[in-house]
Amino acid sequence: MALLHYWLLTMRGGERVFAELCRMFPGADVYTHACNRDRIVPEITEHPIYESLIARLPGARKMCQCYLPLMPSAQRRWDFSGYSLIVSSESGPVKGIRKPAGCRHICYCHTPMRYVWDMYEEYFRRASLPGRVAMRLFRGPMRRYDLKSAECVDQFVANSHFVAERIRRIYGRESQVVYPPVDTDFFGGGQERERNFFLLAGQLTGYKRPDLVVRAFSRLNERLVVAGAGEELPRLRALAGPNVEFVVSPDDEELRDLYTGARALIFPGIEDFGIVPVEAQAAGCPVIAFRGGGAQESVVERRTGLFFDEPSPESLLEAVEEFRSCRFSAEELRENAARFSREQFRERMRRIIDGDGDGGGR
Repeated sequence: MALLHYWLLTMRGGERVFAELCRMFPGADVYTHACNRDRIVPEITEHPIYESLIARLPGARKMCQCYLPLMPSAQRRWDFSGYSLIVSSESGPVKGIRKPAGCRHICYCHTPMRYVWDMYEEYFRRASLPGRVAMRLFRGPMRRYDLKSAECVDQFVANSHFVAERIRRIYGRESQVVYPPVDTDFFGGGQERERNFFLLAGQLTGYKRPDLVVRAFSRLNERLVVAGAGEELPRLRALAGPNVEFVVSPDDEELRDLYTGARALIFPGIEDFGIVPVEAQAAGCPVIAFRGGGAQESVVERRTGLFFDEPSPESLLEAVEEFRSCRFSAEELRENAARFSREQFRERMRRIIDGDGDGGGR
């Protein structure tokens, strides 16, 4: 068996899913374009890892995505003869690998490539001048390759119904839904404390709209804690008022403590699924989320959180005002989060891999 992931540079949502697949199949070989072993968990690095030629290029283990146009050619050198099953964890080009006759390829798709499809304009607007030139040059070829590579997959698994619709619209393929694994036991095991602040947590990237939250709370006499790291951090610090605190790059234990001390998690972006809201709910923390993307599948309106309808500070402030009059049950929050546990992921993925039909992510 072979497990594939586009690149392994740091532990974000896609890499956490891949780590769970590695735990499920300790004897599998791992293929990736580049692996930064210093930043990847042992559950992955204990496997035999085969990198493509991309890993030999300058800076590839830090900024592998810069070599995206070269990846289709680089991965053609991988030899999968002798494998009967390939499981790819994918939001890049790696699903287009050549597989031998009789080999089955299951693709767990985090999303079709956002930077050439649905979010091209967003990525283009935030790119440097050389990046914009490259995006203009390679958008067409990468789209054509992405569509062709979907033909190499025998079965798609989507991480949410939101992504399943993207797969249907872009690739013309149906998929089963298996939600990503969340360590609900860990995040549900924190020490309860007084809840006296609102929390923004996760990667501080432009398309996730952390600026919207900081702008909104600059108008409130409410404490906001911003926990994370990313290219938006300097701009957020410049926007922040005295009621905003920053916790840079918290580890899981620090993040769990923040969830157990927060009145609510603010989740302003459109995510493919969004693991952070599930972690918060596992810790008994309700969620105020933008009504879009995967959050609509993990947050139950008025039972485990609220939604705001416009990507604006004004709409968010209306939801915060409504939140003040709501009451949420920590027990119900944790019960809802349990739908996304690691055990549920394993059971559903095994059902699909064993050929027993629908993974049950409905």
